[in-house]
Amino acid sequence: MASGLRSLLLFCVSGGLALLVDIGVLYALKAWAGYYLARALSFACAATFTWLFNRSLTFKGPRVGSLAREYLAYLSSMAVGGAVNYGVYVLSLAVWPVVQDQPAIGVALGSLAGLAFNFWSARRILKADPHAPH
Repeated sequence: MASGLRSLLLFCVSGGLALLVDIGVLYALKAWAGYYLARALSFACAATFTWLFNRSLTFKGPRVGSLAREYLAYLSSMAVGGAVNYGVYVLSLAVWPVVQDQPAIGVALGSLAGLAFNFWSARRILKADPHAPH
């Protein structure tokens, strides 16, 4: 239980720091690349940051398999988590009138759903080899 809570807290710290990376890269590149390309690049940088943070601290331990394969699986998973976030936001906006009045509720619901999905998938992708000596 304590290990799971530690992992969740570190995952949330990683996400908070990644938000700063995301915003920083977006603002650094927007004049050169425009808002849309800069946002795609900032997302990639933030996801790369969380991959490094989470594999080193949150889910640390010996690994099995290719580093490149792990990285690509992680990035793909985070993109899916972003889609889950947006999907829950859109669904809650369509279903609950209170969200139409207070869209921040939909943002919060989407963020929680994306966080839950990304935590589950990152833990699965970055899980250390259970058979390796510790």
